[in-house]
Amino acid sequence: VQLQASGGGLVEAGDSLRLSCVASAILFYNYAFAWFRQAPGKEREFVTYINWNGELTYYSDSVKGRFTVSRDNAKNTVFLQMNNLKPEDTAVYYCSPRDRNYDYTDLRSYTYWGQGTLVTVSS
Repeated sequence: VQLQASGGGLVEAGDSLRLSCVASAILFYNYAFAWFRQAPGKEREFVTYINWNGELTYYSDSVKGRFTVSRDNAKNTVFLQMNNLKPEDTAVYYCSPRDRNYDYTDLRSYTYWGQGTLVTVSS
């Protein structure tokens, strides 16, 4: 499984970014996906989850109402639309397919990780 995240960058508070994650060597439509993020010196944390057909989504409280996850199964791609970005959103963002049956917020549910994409939000 290969995961290629992109779309990160340096933005100002209040700006928007759209992240993409292309997955290969995987039956994409069979898997739910999640986005996690890891800020410098902190543990990787759950951001959002989307089921196989996009009809079920969950968000962490810190991003609810500002971020929107979606997917295009024809393109093997998961998206993360991030609006009204805040400095505390600064992190490397990772996507991963859920391949184990722990809670969807639990890192143990996810085996495969790409290199992530860095989002930096200045105040």
